Amino acid sequence: MSNPSDNIEIARRYLKAIEQGATGATLAQFFAPNVVMELFPNRLAPQGSRSGLAEMLEAAERGQKALSSQHYEIKHEVAGGDTVALEVLWVGTLAISVAGLSAGSQMRAHFAAFLEFRDGKILAQRNYDCYHPW
Repeated sequence: MSNPSDNIEIARRYLKAIEQGATGATLAQFFAPNVVMELFPNRLAPQGSRSGLAEMLEAAERGQKALSSQHYEIKHEVAGGDTVALEVLWVGTLAISVAGLSAGSQMRAHFAAFLEFRDGKILAQRNYDCYHPW
């Protein structure tokens, strides 16, 4: 079993890395090779999605092209055993037009993320994203 306080620190560093534009190996260092990310249905992904490491890294590259900046503010965090639960406010500034919003517009979302750890790496991530209206 992982140390819950260590897992919270890794989760914080993970969000900070995304915020700072991490992609490729810099981002991959946070994940177990067999990581699975499940994104539950939301406004931008009505069917939700399930992806592995390669797809997650590709999505990070696409995100860097779509956003000029993004910020994660952790509102609440709790850890137990190998799991960290985060409640987060996300604000992204668009670099391109997306979903009817023009470049320079901001998107906001509250989301909950559940991260499962093994040996200091994220083995699974489940996201429940709730976007503000636009």
